[in-house]
Amino acid sequence: MKDFDSTLYFITNSSPYTQTEFLDRVEQALLGGATMIQLREKDRTTREYIDLAFKVQELARNHNVPLIIDDRVDVALAVKCEGVHLGQSDMPVKTARAILGSGFIIGATTKTVPQALEAYGQGADYCGVGAIYPTTTKVKTVLTSVQTLSEICRSVPIPVNAIGGLNKDNLSVLKGSGISGICVVSAIMHAANPKKEAETLLNLSRGLVS
Repeated sequence: MKDFDSTLYFITNSSPYTQTEFLDRVEQALLGGATMIQLREKDRTTREYIDLAFKVQELARNHNVPLIIDDRVDVALAVKCEGVHLGQSDMPVKTARAILGSGFIIGATTKTVPQALEAYGQGADYCGVGAIYPTTTKVKTVLTSVQTLSEICRSVPIPVNAIGGLNKDNLSVLKGSGISGICVVSAIMHAANPKKEAETLLNLSRGLVS
């Protein structure tokens, strides 16, 4: 599977929830229209990561939405999902591409034009760029200006998604930047109604990329 829509790219955070609560929120996000989902688990063992990935994969496939695994090429292979997302300190894109083959979606976190060009040259299918706003999902946040985001969008012919502290109240700064979509974590994970929030964010994101 290589055809994907990154308009509303939902990134998970399971830490505040029981597994049942977490999977319910994932299901609600998918019902609300999330177009891609990334399972991001920084603190689980490999076995725990794989076990949860299988459960999320079942939900994602029920909605025909690609599942991307954060960081872990081995977990992506184990669950036979659609892709993997790699940060600047993770496995190089070219190495992951050699392991995974041409059919897998490979995304890359990039904060500068040179990083984006390198990722594209190594075979990345999309770039995640940010953080646009401060975020609580990572201990260390390095902000990326909307100007840099726009420059990255112009520099590579692959989809570019904005990420970092994005919610329904602050997306307007991205208008005209050239992005293909937005990545959100807390805006959906912590929402009182994840389905409704996903619906709202999808509509807003469509307005940004149209």
